[in-house]
Amino acid sequence: MTDNLLMALCASIDALAPELLDLQHDVHAHPELSRGEARTTAAVARRLAAAGITHRTLPVSGLVADLGAEQPAYRVALRADLDALPVGERTGLPWASTTEGICHACGHDVHVAAMLGAGLALKQHEEALRERGIGVRLLFQPAEEVIPGGAVDLIAEGALDGVDAIFAVHCDPTLDVGTVGLREGAITAAADRVSVHLSGRGGHTSRPHLTEDLTFALAKVVTELPAVLSRRLDPRTAFALVWGEVHAGQAANVIPSSGAIAGTLRMLDAKAWTTIGPLLAEAVEHVVAPYAVTAVLEHVQGVPPVVNDPEAIEVFRAAAEGAGLVAVGTPQSLGGEDFAWYLRQVPGAMARLGTRTPGGPTYDLHQGDLVVDDSSVVQGARLLAGAVVAGVVKTRAGAPAPA
Repeated sequence: MTDNLLMALCASIDALAPELLDLQHDVHAHPELSRGEARTTAAVARRLAAAGITHRTLPVSGLVADLGAEQPAYRVALRADLDALPVGERTGLPWASTTEGICHACGHDVHVAAMLGAGLALKQHEEALRERGIGVRLLFQPAEEVIPGGAVDLIAEGALDGVDAIFAVHCDPTLDVGTVGLREGAITAAADRVSVHLSGRGGHTSRPHLTEDLTFALAKVVTELPAVLSRRLDPRTAFALVWGEVHAGQAANVIPSSGAIAGTLRMLDAKAWTTIGPLLAEAVEHVVAPYAVTAVLEHVQGVPPVVNDPEAIEVFRAAAEGAGLVAVGTPQSLGGEDFAWYLRQVPGAMARLGTRTPGGPTYDLHQGDLVVDDSSVVQGARLLAGAVVAGVVKTRAGAPAPA
């Protein structure tokens, strides 16, 4: 695709590269957890204000900015997430996290810097956007890593009012930098939070028959609940129930009177996701029944799958070509993303942004050793800016709001 405006945007982004890397490194060094991203929000706001981009900050953290045509024929939203994870960093980078136990292990610092770069470049060519009748809205969203996520907050704040299409990128450390992973339809999975709290009569480990052996019962829930669901759910739902927390007891010779586990339930089938609650509760009761303990299940529905609009994917494909990136197919994953809520309102797409240095190691997300190639920031900015001008996505009406 040849588009003089896209070529000009890419040139502007290349010139902004030092500033964008400075921001990414600064955000990376000062990570903030969900709904606490005050410093990150302020850093972005300062750069937007310096460029003359109108914006409003949200009550806790995050901001929304607008540029381009004031009464657009077509308004495009771009979204980046601000929050980090409660994970200790192990990279040893000069700009490593300065906050113990918190780091950008999911690449949100890259998302922020890339979208800022797209926004700054689009501002430099604002008159061309106005001539084309294009408006741009930048959503710097808090709290993607928690349930419920910040997408619900922004939608409630009217962030999608008047928006015709929305685009975002997500770091993918399995793809080389300069590569973009695209997929029509579902690209992520539904993801919920599940916790089970058990209580019962504790006692001495020498007399388990006089107790309701809670630790043993808890272990049964850990192993048996996924097993039961595997025989009660259609295999085509492709579910995964995986525990991340197990808490019980403080002494080797004491059977505790309470304990808890927590994890995530993920599945590819959106229809099964809407009906899983009663089956989950029934399965928990059946697993713990022989041990006479009391079980309390907490099941919090998180996000549906991110379902990419086919036309939006074609826009991304054209943007990638114009920005000098290589577009490849990518599989659906069991990861969850609250970008899904936006796509319930307006059409759009999320692309996977390659962050691996060619020939370098392959990292994993949500791990403290995650390292991204610096040039992925510029490539992400090019792709997002390109999505604004590469084409028009047909709008749809009557989409359901977040539950």
